[in-house]
Amino acid sequence: MNKSVLALALMAALSGCSLIPEYQRPDAPTAASWPKGEAYEYASGASQGQQMDLGWEAFFRDPALRQLIGVALENNRDLRVAALNVDAYRALYRIQRADLLPAVSADGAGSRTRTPGDLNQTGQSAINSQYSATLGVSWELDLFGRLDSLREQALQEYFATEAAQRSTQISLIASVASAWLTLQADQALLQVSRDTLKTYEESFGLTQHSFDVGVASALELSQARSAVDTARVRIEQYTRQVAQDRNALALLLGQNVPGNLPAAGELEREQLAALPIGLPSDLLHKRPDILRTEHQLRAANANIGAARAAFFPRISLTGAAGTASSELSGLFDGGSSYWNFSPSISVPIFNAGQLRANLDYAEISRNIQVAQYEQAIQTAFREVADGLAAQATYTRQVQAQRDLLETSEDYFRLAERRYRTGVDSYLTLLDAQRQLFEVKQQYIGDRLAQMISEVDLFKALGGGWDAQAEPIPSEG
Repeated sequence: MNKSVLALALMAALSGCSLIPEYQRPDAPTAASWPKGEAYEYASGASQGQQMDLGWEAFFRDPALRQLIGVALENNRDLRVAALNVDAYRALYRIQRADLLPAVSADGAGSRTRTPGDLNQTGQSAINSQYSATLGVSWELDLFGRLDSLREQALQEYFATEAAQRSTQISLIASVASAWLTLQADQALLQVSRDTLKTYEESFGLTQHSFDVGVASALELSQARSAVDTARVRIEQYTRQVAQDRNALALLLGQNVPGNLPAAGELEREQLAALPIGLPSDLLHKRPDILRTEHQLRAANANIGAARAAFFPRISLTGAAGTASSELSGLFDGGSSYWNFSPSISVPIFNAGQLRANLDYAEISRNIQVAQYEQAIQTAFREVADGLAAQATYTRQVQAQRDLLETSEDYFRLAERRYRTGVDSYLTLLDAQRQLFEVKQQYIGDRLAQMISEVDLFKALGGGWDAQAEPIPSEG
């Protein structure tokens, strides 16, 4: 063996027969605080260092939405697959853990063989019987920690799938909330379109009457009819979107949307609780995708220990004890016992660099996981920073849009009054109607975007999972 292999052997002896490198969590490649600036000035509830409860039951105030989320957590197929993956990796961990212990088996066998006479020295056919009862034991001595390294790798992969399940749950909760809010927004847009159509039809009726008596022109009548047709187009568009929103929500729920939902909250009402924001380091403990990549990094680190241990001898102990007899009735008589003990050792001598390549691959895989862990942290930091920017700017944008809506309503009322008294033309009234319709649609869209940005921030902060403790493998 070369000097590096001898060094590994000495290290194994000094570290309790483990060749796993000492794990050190990589430094977070992000700033120690959230971005500052005008875009973040009015972020509601932001307070550095404040601990927060991100349970979804507390964050979502709408009873109907909470009921929908509960249904999705029970029936969603993606979440069910994630839970089954956790069970599968728990089973793999138990399989790998079992390799550390001796395997004991009890075997019984019996045979009767007839031998033709021409194959016997006596020339007579014969029947030979043999019966045995055996208790066998086999055990690989894990002197250099190969099996223990594989056990640790399996354990960390199990932890990673458990974190992936939490990530799937958070994504599901956020998706259900976004789908529900989108459905409410499209229903509001549909109602606005219906109300607008009613207004347009009233204006068209008045214009038609004025045209019949020779007061309104053919151009004004055509403009009024165009406005009615536009509103009808919008009604069909939003009717389709509401149906598609329900289909999307049903897919997330894993069943049809319940018909006994509580009355839905309006978009104007506050349906979401404030989100106090902690320090960036909090994400390392709350974001399950970061926890998952760290467990994958730990698994890759443990795999290096298994690759190192492969350079050293593997010692196995195999033994059996039992009884054997040519007669079944004499199987447990005195003198029928037997035993055997077969220790074995396998020493790698030449394998064309395969073991060295396996070790290189394990170390490269660990380095890849380090980069992916750092990228997960950077992605999380960016998502929260984007959420804070959206939280602040949407507050001002929605307020400005609300002010514009009030101004447009005043403009419409004034234009309608002036048209009825003959002061202004129908073109002014039509412009006011269209502007009010567009501003109402834009306000609903902005309000929806604001609430979805809050849901996205809730997701980015690692919310939606009340039990943040590390999983403990079942001993069963």
